Amino acid sequence: MRTRGGNSYPIRGVAVNACNTAAEKSTSSTNYKRGRPDFTAGEYMVCRKKSRLISTGKKGETDLFDSLPDDLVISILCKLSSSASCPSDFINVLFTCKRLNGLGLHSQVLSKASPKSFVIKAKKWSDSAHRFLKLCADAGNAEACYTLGMIRFYCLQNRGSGASLMAKAAISSHAPALYSLAVIQFNGSGGSKER
Repeated sequence: MRTRGGNSYPIRGVAVNACNTAAEKSTSSTNYKRGRPDFTAGEYMVCRKKSRLISTGKKGETDLFDSLPDDLVISILCKLSSSASCPSDFINVLFTCKRLNGLGLHSQVLSKASPKSFVIKAKKWSDSAHRFLKLCADAGNAEACYTLGMIRFYCLQNRGSGASLMAKAAISSHAPALYSLAVIQFNGSGGSKER
């Protein structure tokens, strides 16, 4: 797994000083005090506006988000993709920035994507939805393999590829895929049966 080089974790004093500076410059009132100790954890709260986190006005400044290691961001995205209740919950994160787009399409994140994150109605089906589902299936997501296999087998009439994807899901002990393959075998719709 690739991690960012250099300072992987921000220095706490820098974040606190930057937050205090940003809080002093801010004219809007907020419900919480930035840079003050958090009463539950005893740690300093981090500013919520990333553009003012380290705003010294100097060229070449970096954002604290950029200093987070990739494996930590991937872990957070895995949790998000596994708990998404609709496709927009996960897809909107991919539109946020280039880094989140790249890490959001990591195979580890896509392999844990919940079935609700790629549920798309037939009238909204598109090539991009097909590509996203294919990425999830290639990452080893059993539910994506089953869903794409059923779509290819029954809707796109690509029986060989559809049955292959359902078999890939069935190897992972995916119950609906096992049942669908049994029905296909029983009906003989998967290929020619010798009698």
